[in-house]
Amino acid sequence: MAYTFADLFEHSVDAMPDRLALIVSGEEVTYRELDERANRLAHHLYGAGYGPGSHIGIHMHNAIETMVAIIAAFKLRAVPLTVNYRYTCDELQYLYDNADLEALVFHRGYADRIAEVLPATPRIRHLISVPDELATGEEAPLHGEVPYEDVLAGGNPERGFGERSPDDHYIFYTGGTTGRPKGVVWRHEDIWRVLAGGLDFYTGEPVCDEYQQSRTGAQGEPMRWVMLPPLIHTSAFMPTFNAFFSGNTVVMVPKFDAAHVWDVVARYRPQVMVITGDAMGRPLIEAYRERDRDASSLVVVASGAALFSGAVKDAFFEALPDLMISDSVGSSETGFGGIGFATKGAEQRGGPKVGANRYSVVVDDDNRILPPGSGGEGWLAKLGNVPVGYHNDPVRTAEIFREVDGGRAVVTGDRARIEDDGSITLLGRGNMVVNTGGEKVFAEEVEAVVKAHPDIYDAIVIGVPDERWGSRVATVLCLRGGVDPDFESVEKHTRSHLAGYKIPRSFWIVDEVIRTPSGKPDYGWAKNHAATHGPDHRID
Repeated sequence: MAYTFADLFEHSVDAMPDRLALIVSGEEVTYRELDERANRLAHHLYGAGYGPGSHIGIHMHNAIETMVAIIAAFKLRAVPLTVNYRYTCDELQYLYDNADLEALVFHRGYADRIAEVLPATPRIRHLISVPDELATGEEAPLHGEVPYEDVLAGGNPERGFGERSPDDHYIFYTGGTTGRPKGVVWRHEDIWRVLAGGLDFYTGEPVCDEYQQSRTGAQGEPMRWVMLPPLIHTSAFMPTFNAFFSGNTVVMVPKFDAAHVWDVVARYRPQVMVITGDAMGRPLIEAYRERDRDASSLVVVASGAALFSGAVKDAFFEALPDLMISDSVGSSETGFGGIGFATKGAEQRGGPKVGANRYSVVVDDDNRILPPGSGGEGWLAKLGNVPVGYHNDPVRTAEIFREVDGGRAVVTGDRARIEDDGSITLLGRGNMVVNTGGEKVFAEEVEAVVKAHPDIYDAIVIGVPDERWGSRVATVLCLRGGVDPDFESVEKHTRSHLAGYKIPRSFWIVDEVIRTPSGKPDYGWAKNHAATHGPDHRID
């Protein structure tokens, strides 16, 4: 069985060669065209000395060329690593080095920053420069770079690659919410099983035929998925390949702009929109309200990787009443952990709820599974297909990847509660808990309530030092345009939904709440802002 991303993609190419695969910035490519371009690049990389196990950096934003580079690396049994293009030079140097990058395919717009990093990363010996619609045109050329157009013009469009193995590795670099980026190492088969269609969605049973997705796709009409998160994150990368393996059409934008997204929706009429929680959901619904938009094609808005608060979901329901909204639970370490479907007006506490399934469990500090009905709180754990570990980090690997119930499992940093029916309620990140006077407060629970206030556009909840309680709950807020702060109203609103010890007692007002490229709150930034600025309001 060829359970690799290259083979599964090629099955779709063979079954549906003339079907539209990808649309970006008005350019459209079929499955055959995407395959041929990837073959050309793969042959070039092979000729440059790269093959099984080679680490190829993909320093690019969402584009057709980005997918060509990723697929080309998979075809060679190499390991493509999508690089966070928003990183500083220090962060890039760490990532390039820690990931053992040997070659780099990059958009021209990032050339100046890459030039600063390359002298400290001598392992990278081959550079391919890709034209970039976001570039200024003033970026300096890099020594030894090869133009992408020349690579494709001189490459062989046929396949001709050797057999691949489901044991081939793929690595996601994830920064999470704190700390240095970590490379999560997956076998192809394992990550396909949990994130790209290798488990039957309805039964949870493994798909036992490598042609099932492409065969089913060829027999039906394709759907269009507009993919908004960057390919540097699993929330876009895996749904994109899931769509490809099933013969669907993916629509992307190089840079997220809420108003432009609705123009894209009106033009290409996708049925599915993939977003990253409030970070994309809130500006999208605000832009939709500004003027009439044709979003009649949309059936599903699917969110993952970050909090999608009840208030924003309700705003979508109000504007698009026939919409279905899904909220997925998962991470780079766990893959797909479960999915919930939103109901208009339902109160949301903490993260989404995971339906009962045999792969997601809650464990205590001794790795014992908490049974339904116990009402116990512990750590979310994932059984079944899990990663190999962290790249170049055996200590952290031993901490996270453990034995649970006689099998290998990944125990996350997410606090969770097992419910009577076997479902799981996500409470929040364990490292984002505020301990105030001995009480534990989960940041995400408070954030969901604070952001439901009509005057607040976005918020991050943190803990700050307090002489009496050890820590106090605090929030960094961005208000809606033209609104003056009304702290008394915010306090009244939060008290009506939360226990007294959970309400924010220190407030900072900012022009913009900073988030990571994947849409997660940047808690480090928020804590630094609070430490270097006096609060705008305080409740004693």
